[in-house]
This record gives sequence, structure tokens and C-alpha cells, in this order.
Amino acid sequence: MSLRQRLAQLAGWLQEPQKVARFQRLCGVEALPRRSAAPATDPRGDEKAEAPLAGDARRREQQPGASAGPQPPGSDRNQCPAKPGGGGAPNGVRNGLATELGPASLRRVGALRRNSLTGEEGELAHVSNWPLYYLFCFGTELGNELFYILFFPFWIWNLDPLVGRRLVVIWVLVMYLGQCTKDIIRWPRPASPPVVKLEVFYNSEYSMPSTHAMSGTAIPISMVLLTYGRWQYPLIYGLILIPCWCSLVCLSRIYMGMHSILDIIAGFLYTILILAIFYPFVDLIDNFNQTHKYAPLIIIGLHLALGIFSFTLDTWSTSRGDTAEILGSGAGIACGSHVTYNLGLILDPSLDILPLARPPITVTLCGKAILRILIGMVFVLIVRDIMKKITIPLACKIFNIPCDDVRKARQHMEVELPYRYITYGMVGFSITFLIPYIFFFIGIS
Repeated sequence: MSLRQRLAQLAGWLQEPQKVARFQRLCGVEALPRRSAAPATDPRGDEKAEAPLAGDARRREQQPGASAGPQPPGSDRNQCPAKPGGGGAPNGVRNGLATELGPASLRRVGALRRNSLTGEEGELAHVSNWPLYYLFCFGTELGNELFYILFFPFWIWNLDPLVGRRLVVIWVLVMYLGQCTKDIIRWPRPASPPVVKLEVFYNSEYSMPSTHAMSGTAIPISMVLLTYGRWQYPLIYGLILIPCWCSLVCLSRIYMGMHSILDIIAGFLYTILILAIFYPFVDLIDNFNQTHKYAPLIIIGLHLALGIFSFTLDTWSTSRGDTAEILGSGAGIACGSHVTYNLGLILDPSLDILPLARPPITVTLCGKAILRILIGMVFVLIVRDIMKKITIPLACKIFNIPCDDVRKARQHMEVELPYRYITYGMVGFSITFLIPYIFFFIGIS
């Protein structure tokens, strides 16, 4: 057997959904038997019997061979054909589901995170190890929007704006390449059954590589690379942080049933390759964003062009909106840093005083940090809500798309791209310019 055949055999072995299901059972997650009909029992007895359950087996989509009922987002009209040679799968909410799922459960108990665009919900399952469940829920949140919208502003407002900006540059690059690679390779999610889908928020996206694994690898490694030598701290702290953060995020995606082992390994190695090639240019990119005369025009145009290109790779899925959101956030933060630098609101410390020492932790320091986070987050949420209410109806009106059903309207590139790009572009601009200006005005900068 040649080396190529051995590698192909190993890749097939690592991609097997049975490996994911085995890991889930090892961690205390088991699928419930699927029932063909609702048992004629007392509903109160059912509630007691299903008390320890997590998730929801009821699905909103029609499976292959289903005969009736309206088609949800991600149905056949939204799916791309499978990649020639059997290497891909149709996109849409059915991604990663086995052909024969059997009858759906009739009760909904403790549904996990729901996909707001597709209506898909988590799967009914028995969870016996709750500490692991909450640990991996936390791990998977380290790659979701809520974490990003708190993590990057915290760095920019309270810790080190330079590190925060450059973390964003790396994050945008890694996530964009990861999302585009998914839409090119077009591998499905692990099949369910045997896998239990505890989370389905990203189930309409393809699987290879895992962008959670990519961000969970890129962020801690970049944090250490950017801060060591700039700040005084023992290197051992960083060497402990990297494997802990990375392994928690990666294992959480297998636990949730969202990725195979191969997806995780590929995401990790892909990120290492991206960092090895592009990290030396991060300093140049950040300086260009701040100092070049025409930087805002170039930034906006480049990120918009990248977004349009990514939207042509595949038919509709939630990954397109996520890509536009990532690019919009990166463009907004870069443009905001350009304005902030030229107005002198935030100045990076001189290289002569490096490495920086940790300031003494006082009540005043902590109070200002908490105040900046609270005021900043309120402003961010206000900006996001206002822009969402403006951009979606405006895009629908310009391109003559019905706006009665926002979920369906957002499946059009003409609506989703400007909505995500402009909304999160303004959020990013607020994070690096408008909100620091407010801090400077009220005296808590």
C-alpha cells in the first residue's frame, strides 16, 4: 500500500461519524430511541421521564424522500449540487444528516441554541455528565459571536489597543480563509444518527475545516506572539494557555456533534500554516491601516470585494452571512483605528519603554474598566440594532425583494451582504473610534 493510500485510509478513518458518537458516549451523551408514534400516556408522566434530557429531536426540515409540507430555508432550491466524485454534499439545513432519520420526537425539552435563520433545533439526548456538558458549551462559545463582541473590545478599551487591532487582523484572515475553504471542499457535517447534534446553529454550513478549531488555535497563539516581549510575564503562562484554550474549543465541537476528528485536525494544521505565512505581515498591515492616506478606501473596497467573491462560492447558507460579518467587523475596526490614530485619541506606547509592566490593580482601575465595558457594550448594541433596522428594509427596497419575511429576504445576497457588512462595519468603527471618543469625553479613557 502506497503512502497516498495509507493517508487516504487514515483520513477516512478520522472522518467516520462513529468516532464522534463514541466520544459523545464517553462524555455522557446518548441519543434516545426514536419513537414511531406518540405513546398514549399521561403528559405529566412524560415530563417527569424526560426531565434529564437536553436538546430537541424535532426538526423543521424535510428529509430526502419526504413528501409533503413547505420547504424551509436550506431546501433543494437553496442547495448546491454535490461535488463531482462524491467528495461533497448539498448545502442547506440537511447538511450532515443521515438519509433515514426515522420518526421525529413529539416533545420538546430544553432545546439548545436554535438556528434563527433555518428554524433548526438541537437533538433530543440524554446527558449524564453535566459538568462536561457546561464545560464544552463554554468551549464552543469561545468561537461564537457573543465571545468575539466582548473579547476584542475588551482588549482595545482596557488592555492594549495595538494587540487588540492585530488580533482582529489575524482573526479576519483566518476566519475568511476557513469559511471560503469550507464552501470549496463542501464536505458534510457528521451524519446523525449515529452522531447526536447538540448544537445546530451552524449545521447549514459545510464541515471541513472547523473554523471553531481555527479561531481556537489562532487567537491564543497570536495573543502569546503579540504580547510576549511587549508585556512582562513568564512565558510558561502562554505555553499553558495555548493548549488549554485550543483543546477546549476543538473537543467541544466533537462533543456537540458538529465536526469529525479530521475536521478538527485540518482546522488546527490549516491555522498553523496561515500564521506561518501571514503573521510576519501583521505589523505592516496594522501600520498601513493607521497611517496611509487612502487606507479607509482601500480597506472598505478590499473587504467588500472579498465578501462578494465568497458569496459566489456556494448557494445560500449561514456561512455567507458570517463571512460578511467578519469582513465588515474587520473593515470597521481598521477604519476606526485610522481615524483614532490621526486624531490622537489612542496613542501606542513608545518602543523605548517596552516591555510594559502590569499596572497595579486598584479599585479605580477596575471601576473604570467595568464602566468602559458597560457603556461600550450598550453603545455597541444600540448601533447594531439601529443599523439592522435600517439596512435590511433599505436593501429590500433597492433590490425589489419582499421584506415581509426577513428570514427569506436575508437568503438573498443583495440583502444579506449589505446588512451584515454595513451593520458590523459600523459596530467595528464604533469600537475603535466612536466609543473611545465617548470615553475621552467623559474622562474614563
